[in-house]
Amino acid sequence: MRTMRFGILGSVEVWDGAGNSIAVGGPRVRSLLALLLVNAGKVVSAETLIDGLYGEDPPANAANALQSQVSRLRRGLDGAAEVELLPAGYRLAVDPDEVDAHRFVRLVQEAGREPARRAGALKEALALWRGPALADVPEAEAQAVRYAELRVSAIEDLAETELALGRHRETVAELQSLVDAHPLRERPRALLMRALYGSGRQAEALEAYAEGRRLLAEELGADPSAELAAVHLAILRAEPEPTATVPKQLPAQLTSFIGRTEELRRIDILLQAGRLVTLLGPGGAGKTRLSVEAGERAEFEVCFVDLAPLGVGSEVPQALMSALGLRESSVLPSGPGQHQDPQERLISALGARPLLLILDNCEHVIADAARLVHRLLGSCPTLRILATSREPLSITGEAICPVGQLGLPAAGADLPEASGSPAVRLFADRAGAVRPDFEVTAANIQQIVRICSALDGQPLAIELAAARLRTLSVDDVAGRLDDRFRLLSRGGDRTKAPRHQTLRAVVEWSWDLLNADEQELARRLTVFAGGATLAAAERVCAVEDVDGLLADLTDKSLVQRLDGRFRMLDTIRVFCAEQLGEQEEELHRAHAVYFLELATAADPHLRSAGQLTWLDLLAAEHGNLQSALRWSVRTDPVLALRLLAAVSPYWWLRGLRTEVTPMAAELLARIGTTPPEGLAEEYVLCVANAATGALEQPELAVHLARADAILDSIQRPLRQPFTHAIWALAAGPPKDHAQAMKLRGKQFEGDPWAESLFLVGSGFLHLFAGETNEAEADLTRALRGFRAIGDRWGTTQTLDALAALAEQRGDHDTASSLLGEALELVEELGSVEDTADLVCRRGDGLLASDPAAAQADYERAAKLAAKAGSPSRLAAAHRGLGEVARLAGDLRQARILHEIALEELDANWFMGDVRALTLLGLGRINLAQHRLAEARGRCVGALSAALCFPRNPVLGAEAIECLAGTEPDSTQAAVLRGAAAALRGPQLAGDPEPSEPYARGAALTIADILTLTGAEVPIP
Repeated sequence: MRTMRFGILGSVEVWDGAGNSIAVGGPRVRSLLALLLVNAGKVVSAETLIDGLYGEDPPANAANALQSQVSRLRRGLDGAAEVELLPAGYRLAVDPDEVDAHRFVRLVQEAGREPARRAGALKEALALWRGPALADVPEAEAQAVRYAELRVSAIEDLAETELALGRHRETVAELQSLVDAHPLRERPRALLMRALYGSGRQAEALEAYAEGRRLLAEELGADPSAELAAVHLAILRAEPEPTATVPKQLPAQLTSFIGRTEELRRIDILLQAGRLVTLLGPGGAGKTRLSVEAGERAEFEVCFVDLAPLGVGSEVPQALMSALGLRESSVLPSGPGQHQDPQERLISALGARPLLLILDNCEHVIADAARLVHRLLGSCPTLRILATSREPLSITGEAICPVGQLGLPAAGADLPEASGSPAVRLFADRAGAVRPDFEVTAANIQQIVRICSALDGQPLAIELAAARLRTLSVDDVAGRLDDRFRLLSRGGDRTKAPRHQTLRAVVEWSWDLLNADEQELARRLTVFAGGATLAAAERVCAVEDVDGLLADLTDKSLVQRLDGRFRMLDTIRVFCAEQLGEQEEELHRAHAVYFLELATAADPHLRSAGQLTWLDLLAAEHGNLQSALRWSVRTDPVLALRLLAAVSPYWWLRGLRTEVTPMAAELLARIGTTPPEGLAEEYVLCVANAATGALEQPELAVHLARADAILDSIQRPLRQPFTHAIWALAAGPPKDHAQAMKLRGKQFEGDPWAESLFLVGSGFLHLFAGETNEAEADLTRALRGFRAIGDRWGTTQTLDALAALAEQRGDHDTASSLLGEALELVEELGSVEDTADLVCRRGDGLLASDPAAAQADYERAAKLAAKAGSPSRLAAAHRGLGEVARLAGDLRQARILHEIALEELDANWFMGDVRALTLLGLGRINLAQHRLAEARGRCVGALSAALCFPRNPVLGAEAIECLAGTEPDSTQAAVLRGAAAALRGPQLAGDPEPSEPYARGAALTIADILTLTGAEVPIP
């Protein structure tokens, strides 16, 4: 077919691929085309088309007349677009985006929040208009009015966005025209007042308000709204125009919000008076949507967390961490058996952060959610929580906001009063979405009221009922509801029936309207957690015509399509899952196998230039991956081992390790220390995942030893190349570096990525041994390899190590450049924690030469670490700020910051250098304040910590020099200075008169020095 575009935002037009207008026929044919274009790609019933073309006076043989008009339209389109005849009616087979009206709606919906981008999208959308919509189709007046309203709203949105961008003067004329065209519409008047005020025309802004107030009083007998009055008051007070937007992580909404004015007002009051509000009501009452709308009204940061996908309550903290973007480090992880409590991380991240946290769907994890909420509110004084649940959290200070039925008309209400009630307005709005010609009339109002009343004013039930108008009449809907509810109400006293029964009746009734194929697919879709792509649904559900059936289920409101994924409302999903029966195990297995194959396919791409794309793809399937692993751990350990191994690189690159540690530990408990045949590598990865805190120490030690022995025994390239990366980060450096590299060398052969990783490992081992030249050679080769492959994670690891080498040699410019590149890559990977670490290290390099720049880096690192909920990274930043204070002579502040840092540090082996530097800083502060005994203790502690992290010999040298300062005139001090000089690397001949004690010290190691000082410190 030839490319064509269609226009109804103006007169009805058709353009060919070159932009030339095409005449498709006379007025009646154009009206038919318009009716089909309004529903582009969807079936329009013959009755609807006849009503639209001929109104109340159709010809004697209306069906033939319609068929004749369709034939004329087909000839006019000349094959460029097909008008299909289907059992339910006619469909114009065109992409909705080829119709200007549908493209306009899409552009407005997808405009986003960022002002510049939003303005561009809205301008592009409004540029599609050529005049009044459907200007030459009088039969489509209702649709024209709807599009006109959408256009005005878009103009208002654009004006508000332009104001946010500071374009007040440029917006005045457009807003003045809009106010003139709609004098009683308050939003454009408020925007005009803001634009005039921002342009320095305060008097005119006040005059615009006075005119609006006069018109409202004369025409409607009403006062200005609170919003308009607030703008007026702000102008009188000469308040500055706000330009910053508060970050709000809220799910996008695709439908209008109707009613609930009183509930929103109550929520505002309760959140001002207290810090915990629970929206309480039955499933389907609209609690989620109400919470989102309340979040939109909040004046501070908002984060929305959906708890519905969680399997057990213990997963609640991790769900909050994921929603808040609190990632674990892929560069500096915890060591074996060392795992920070997720709740502590949340408390660290939230601290004094003004935030409204929305916890949706708490009922199935109520006990764990309540305990976490209680702890967070007790520790985070500026945190507010809005929860939705079917039962209270039962916490002291909890304020309950019941979410009951939508407002119903009073008995005997007339048409205007009844149609204005929230329940009827919701029904009419959703009915109009499936039947654009639907209207509330005197003929159908009583049946609509009957439907809404029978459904107890529950939003979900009303929406499902309205969706049935695609195929049923209002009378049919009302009749079926009466039959169904008489069966379930048990005596007709619906007020005493559980709300769940009412909602179940609506869902069950909707289920009964599906044909057998639709029911089969609906059952099978319930295996997905967090929705499914079309490809996943086709593969896992294994029924014919999934594409068509998904479209049918979407039309009938059983499935929602958003961002290319198909999702079920949770209540519907639970109901449909109950129908699975014996199919459940078969489907869960197919689901787990599909996502195993997806993760396996993604694995090589996670070590390539396509890393970010595949990480995003796996992130979209996060809920499904977790669900598949959870099921397989409890049902099929072999499948679980394979799936856990395949997904491990994704978890580690994105910093999501604590999500999997409990399942890894459970899986180890099922399989013991003898992995299934052929799955030795997968067992090692399972141990590595469990080693971050899910196992008791004795059990962990057994598994670590077994996994270590397995790795030693493999004399071939690994099937799971990421195994060594995860194992090294989880288990720490091997005790015998050289032997480990020799035993496992063959495991890295044949794969450029693995070979580069081997060079990184070798480089670190040389670095730990103080062999800097060899370390630099290996790391440089590794960097070339990772860059050639395009892997950001490997490149970041290598850049970080090379920067440390450059710092040791005093080449601060090179170190800063390397760290800068590493920072860019880490930010692309999305790890806030790793970014904090690298920014802090850059500050270390700037400390001596540019204290102000170092302070700025430390302060930024502290903010990032607090956001990530990482006390150890926060400790590094506080230690750096303490050094800035020490060098500036503020020893009191320096001591405070160093002591804070020491308290924040955990036992993470990879943070040994930070611990050493913190203790060294305290030693220097004590030395400066002549507290020699305390200084000596701190310096000995710094040396012990340096032994656990021998990456930087300069650090040990500085600690030894500080220790020497505690007894400057002794022979031992000369020995210590000799040892420090040797660690720094100078030749003894460089000292003009080296003393004998000095020369003796040059032969000592850090361990020797600790022995010399009498320290009882175990040497690793």
